[in-house]
Amino acid sequence: MHSLAIDAHDPKALARFWCEVLDYQIDHEDEDFVSTTPNEGRSLRLEFIRVPEGKTVKNRLHLDIRAQDSSQEAEVSRVESLGAYRVDVGQTSEDSWVVLADPEGNEFCILAGLEE
Repeated sequence: MHSLAIDAHDPKALARFWCEVLDYQIDHEDEDFVSTTPNEGRSLRLEFIRVPEGKTVKNRLHLDIRAQDSSQEAEVSRVESLGAYRVDVGQTSEDSWVVLADPEGNEFCILAGLEE
């Protein structure tokens, strides 16, 4: 797989958010399109494309993120400090993941660490 395209109202702002979350860098940017390149050993690029409409329903596809050097709680706090917020998509208190949304409302999960 080469890249994942993400619709965005503000591609520049959303790309900056995800670059901070995932340690990516922007490699191309214009008003309607931003492409990001992963740092160190990852292969999936993220591309943000301007669309006129906002998000209206739950994502059909989402990212799952696992913290490498911190606990799940610490990773959730770090990502919330970047602009993410918690959302309820039907998860239960028994689930081992935390569901968040990016600044444009796209859901993603922070998984428990392998040791947790």
